[in-house]
Amino acid sequence: MPTLPIAPSTALIIVDVQPTFCEGGELPVEGGNEVAAAVAAYLHASRPDYELVVTTQDRHIDPGAHFSDAPDFVDSWPAHGVAGTANAEIHPATAEALAALGGADLTIHKGAYAAAYSGFDGTDEAGTPLAEALRERGVDAVDVCGIAESHCVKETVLDAVRAGLRTRLLVDLTVPVTAELGAAARAEMRAAGAEEIRTGHGLDR
Repeated sequence: MPTLPIAPSTALIIVDVQPTFCEGGELPVEGGNEVAAAVAAYLHASRPDYELVVTTQDRHIDPGAHFSDAPDFVDSWPAHGVAGTANAEIHPATAEALAALGGADLTIHKGAYAAAYSGFDGTDEAGTPLAEALRERGVDAVDVCGIAESHCVKETVLDAVRAGLRTRLLVDLTVPVTAELGAAARAEMRAAGAEEIRTGHGLDR
């Protein structure tokens, strides 16, 4: 299979591939475990082609009204991605691939005390926002994948475009909450200027 063309100074952003968003988690997305395995396979095939690999994670401590016992699934949600729990960590399938390849270059945590959908709402361990951390490393393009396409992946893609980065959605390495929300999200991302790319390593949908 031909290698996906990847320009120099490109980062791979893996959005919220965490057990909390996969089957068996607190806020499961159907196909989440499959995405985690597909991202792992893609990392083994393509990690050397990227300037750096970034992971983002919901790490909620007390996000206020973002959590609710009676969620509306628009602005409020069941508790998920709770800091200190195993389900808030990177999915084991993806984590094992990352570990075998030397780990992520940037780990971004978001949402400690408020809702945070985009990876660009988060910071690294030093408190540096994602956009600034990418600029510091000379990144001018990003490929984005992860969970869920209709929510945090979409918001990360839109913010990447706003930040002036050439942005591609790896459509077979992500999955939406519903097919309808996924179609709407892809239309919004295309309209913003993001490109859609298939890696050949992921979901056939």
